[in-house]
Formats: sequence, C-alpha cells, structure tokens
Amino acid sequence: MRSAVQIASDVRSGATTAEAEMASSLEAIRARNDELNVFLFVDEEGAINVARRVDERVARGENAGQLAGVPIALKDNLCQVGVPTTAGSRILQGWLPPYNATVIERVLAAGAVPMGKTNMDEFAMGSSTESSAYGPTRNPLDPSRVPGGSSGGSASAVAADMTPMSLGSDTGGSIRQPAAFCGLVGVKPTYGLVSRYGLIAFASSLDQIGPFAKNATDAALLLEVIAGHDPMDSTSLPEPAPSLVSHVNDGVAGRRIGVVRELYEGADDEVVAEVERAAAALRDAGATIVELSVPEFRLGLSAYYLIAPAEASSNLARYDGVRYGLRVDAEDVAAMNEATRTAGFGAEVKRRIMLGTYALSAGYYDAYYGQALKVRTQMIDAFRRAYQEADLLLGATAPSVAFTLGAKSSDPLAMYLSDVFTIPTNLAGDAALSVPFGTGDTGLPVGVQLVGPGRSEAQLFAAARVLELADGRS
Repeated sequence: MRSAVQIASDVRSGATTAEAEMASSLEAIRARNDELNVFLFVDEEGAINVARRVDERVARGENAGQLAGVPIALKDNLCQVGVPTTAGSRILQGWLPPYNATVIERVLAAGAVPMGKTNMDEFAMGSSTESSAYGPTRNPLDPSRVPGGSSGGSASAVAADMTPMSLGSDTGGSIRQPAAFCGLVGVKPTYGLVSRYGLIAFASSLDQIGPFAKNATDAALLLEVIAGHDPMDSTSLPEPAPSLVSHVNDGVAGRRIGVVRELYEGADDEVVAEVERAAAALRDAGATIVELSVPEFRLGLSAYYLIAPAEASSNLARYDGVRYGLRVDAEDVAAMNEATRTAGFGAEVKRRIMLGTYALSAGYYDAYYGQALKVRTQMIDAFRRAYQEADLLLGATAPSVAFTLGAKSSDPLAMYLSDVFTIPTNLAGDAALSVPFGTGDTGLPVGVQLVGPGRSEAQLFAAARVLELADGRS
C-alpha cells in the first residue's frame, strides 16, 4: 500500500480519487477480516459518503486537506456519531454515540476517510487483544500470534494493508507494543498534546490517543492533524499542534541519546541485539550515545497496576445498566446493577476493577494507592534527571517479538510484563514511540523504543527516521 502522504497528494492532484482509495481499502478488509478479526464494524456507507465529499471538494478546486482521501481505521473506544462503539466489551454492545471524539472531527476535517472500528482488549485492558468480548485479533504477519494490545486491531489494520494509518490509545504501552509486534511506527504523544474528548476512559491520567503508520513521516502527519488544544478536554495543553513532518529529516547529529539499561534488561537476546544495533546506527548518524541506568524504572509496573486499576474502578462505575449499554433485569436496582456488570464485563476487566477498588478502600488507600502515587513522583523525577544527561532515551519496546495466541492469557503477570518497558513513560506523561528495527530469530519484527521529554515529538520522529534509513526502510 502506498504511503498516506502519497495517497493524499494523489487525491489532491486528481491522479486518483478518494472513492477509489476507499474501495481499495474496503477490498483489502474483505479479503482478510474474517481470518484476522481486525474490524468489529466496517462503516461502508459512511466511508462512501465521506470519500465522495472529499472528491467533490477536489472537483471544486478546494483544499481537500492534509489527509485527503486517506482511509483510516479507528480503535473501538473512540466515539463516532451513529457508529457502533463497544470498547471491546459486551456491556456497550449496540451503543451508538451521539457525538464525535475530537480526534475524529479532526481527521474528518483533514479529509481522511474512516473505514470503521477496530477490535481491542476490553476497555483497553490487555496486551494481546485476546480479552475482547468479540474474540481475539490475529497478527497479519503470522496469524498464529497476537498483534499486541490493547490496540491490536488498529495495528493489524495497517500491518495487513487494510488502511495506511490508524488511531489507537496508549495507557501503558497499548500503541507502542502492538506497533512493535506488527512492524509499525506507533506513537504515545505527550500527555495533553492530543485531546481525550470522546475517548472511552480506562485510566484518565494515563490515556493518550496516538497514530499507527508504516513509516515515521505518515505517523508525524497524522499526529499533526489530531494534536493541538481542545477546550472540551481540561487536560489539553493550551497550545496549537506542533510542526512535525517538516522535522522528520532533521537527523540526530549533535543529539545525546541515552541507552537505558532498565529499558531492555531481561528482554530476549534477539531484542537486546537490535537495541544495541540501533544505538550503533544512531552513533553512526552523529549522535553521542550515553549509557544510563535509571533504577526507578523497575518500579513502574508495580505502581501502574495500582494507579491504573484504581482509576478504572472509578471510570467504569458509570456502566450500571441504567443510562446506556447492556441491562440485565432483576428484582431491584442493586440486583440489576450487579447482574448487568457480571454479565457485561469480562474476566480481565473484573480483575482490575476489584484490584482498583481494593486499593482505594478505607484502610488500604495510603498503603497501596498513596504509595503508588509517591512512586509515580519518583518516576517523574528520575526522567527529569535522565534528560539532564541525554536528549532522548533508547530501549526496547517489548521484551520479545509477538508471542503465540494463548501463550500468556492464563497468566496475568506474564501478560502484564509485556508492558514493562513502556509503562514508565505513561506514568511520567512524556512522549515515546516505537519504530521497527530488525527482526528476531523467527523473522518477526523487533520494535525499539525512543523516549523523550514532553513536547519532544519532533526529535523522536527525526531519530525514528534515522533508524528507518539504517534498517533499509524507505
């Protein structure tokens, strides 16, 4: 599939049409969706209507937008008017949002063509897209393996050439880890850079929406489109979207890049080898490589699995069988509420709700949740110190390449460890991305992670582009 930048250019010039690009995307979805279970809902009618409006703008000589005619896939926790939106849960089956998420408004304004909603771990709680109420998604590169999670459907849509770009959400690695497993660029923006309005919340202080794409330039373009202040989100940074595409080819000459031991220790040998090779490639491109150790990062997993479930237990209290979504009738309101939540939530969501409620309960708040918040502060301080020694940090995105379906689904701790290298950045609210670099022994892609301070996305894309070129990617 051609790049999003090329498709948009061709549509604007009249070399192709948005409707033709939409039809090509729809054909690719039909060819493999039954096999891979990528899309939960394909919005064929909506896509046709949007594509025709883009083509009408082009015919009138108007600017059709930065993403003119580019098909895009949307994670199923992004609200879209009149389009089924489930967050991968039975409790929202059949719900039709009455409004659009801000990011959807922005991609539509830029001329993109939403093709439908992609599968995900239920309420974004998972690392493999196996906890979806609608069945697992398979990795297009090897259907016996997982695509990662929780944004596995959005990653698979791009990896399977169903769409050239997609949107996911990242709470503890849910964009970067699937990007690594599927051989894509995946970005977790600085907290507040992208509006969360219309994102079905998992953990509000950690969630961020971000792009998947085949290359750094396409990812930078999509992030430019969706970023910028939104008055509908009280945590939105009060500044316009940054210029990113113009900096993709800035290179890394003169940059200090810290290779952080705790961001790759314990990873499989094949992953460690690619991190070391990536460091060498950045050095060859003019960067200074600094070896760093940040012991606080080892505490990230423990703190995250108290903070995130605590926020989830609060956010998911709204699903009570009264206002919207599933309702299981019973003899009184309390029984109805219990029956609805019992039937509507899956095992992983129930596990995290119970863990979070326990951590917030009287007598345990200070011992668990309060301590986790202190660790989070230590994490933020540790990042600040690291950025005094390096401009960007380098490590692994995930400890391994994509694992087989079912390999970790019965062992929650093993599944949680899939995000051990991505979680620290979410706790700090900083920027990070995963870029494919090399392959493991099985031929599956390895993702290396680049991490930077808040608002460092332009530097991250420049470093990612250096690695793409060093790895022989166009």
